[in-house]
Amino acid sequence: MGPRLEKNTHSIQLPREVLIGWGVLSKVGEVCRELGFSSSAFLLTGPKTSRIAAGKAKGSLEKSGFRVKNLIIESSEMRYVSEAEKMIKKSRPQVVLGVGGGKVIDVAKVAASKCLVPFVSVPTTASHDGIASQRASIRDLKTPTSILAQTPIGVVADTEVILQSPYRLTASGCGDIVSKYTAVRDWKLAHDSKGEYYGEYAASLALMSAKLVIRNAKVIRGRTEEGIRVVMEALLSCGIAMSIAGSSRPGSGSEHLFSHALDQVAPKPALHGEQCGVGAIMMAHLHEANWKLIKDSLRKLGAPTTAEELGIEPDYIIEALTRAHRIRPDRYTILGEKGLTRDAARRLAKTTGVIE
Repeated sequence: MGPRLEKNTHSIQLPREVLIGWGVLSKVGEVCRELGFSSSAFLLTGPKTSRIAAGKAKGSLEKSGFRVKNLIIESSEMRYVSEAEKMIKKSRPQVVLGVGGGKVIDVAKVAASKCLVPFVSVPTTASHDGIASQRASIRDLKTPTSILAQTPIGVVADTEVILQSPYRLTASGCGDIVSKYTAVRDWKLAHDSKGEYYGEYAASLALMSAKLVIRNAKVIRGRTEEGIRVVMEALLSCGIAMSIAGSSRPGSGSEHLFSHALDQVAPKPALHGEQCGVGAIMMAHLHEANWKLIKDSLRKLGAPTTAEELGIEPDYIIEALTRAHRIRPDRYTILGEKGLTRDAARRLAKTTGVIE
């Protein structure tokens, strides 16, 4: 037997406790106690609707005997990460909780990771796949892509709270999930073309999540608790798939590169998941996969399928397609190493109906 190569190993971090259901926000304190914490907690939240949820979470923690310090953040920028980090170091909590949308959870995740404190994710929307992953997106870093932080030790997802959030956020989360349809194809392509590590189980888990949302599109659009459960379970599975893979590969491919490029060029980008969904339509066409299935499913979900529905001018779509391959030169996708020409990008966007 030859020597084991360190480059072929990676650590897998998975949540220990996941609680999904109606009214489970009142059980946050119990969950933290079950995880082995008993005295102190630090809670991050946003300034709007999540503050109501944060109040319930704080009350639950205090009822369970925790001393709670809290911080309200405005966005996912490094200044808020730094502020949270300082307060965490000063108060020395046993656990950090992020109660809110994607921005709050990302800041809490990074700050907790920097302070080597366990993190519990308490999402108030179903808009992103970072709920249970070790990846985080911080807006003002030099890289437009996500960074490595830590996997939450616990997840508490209250379907009552999430159901009250704007449906556009849920539809965006669905776009992010459906985009795994092309992400896993890019990963397999990188394996076949470049010898990159490919984990069939992680890829299958991500793809299964996409298929689950596609199959339940009408239920999700009905805005019921059943539909929210489907979305939340799919988002959790996507995050777990990335943890198992040791990278964002199962959840992020050429469609995400397109979305990141669009963030750079468009004056007013749409939501991340919305852009990834539209990107998946076009990248599925490049993969010679069933792009019409992606488009029809997104339409049933009430998610954008065109530049007009994204609120973005066609020229920015074309520009993003031509520069997407440069976002992460180390990540091989269907876009190849040279990317698309403007003419090829225009043809792709027109063929799939993204632009007229």
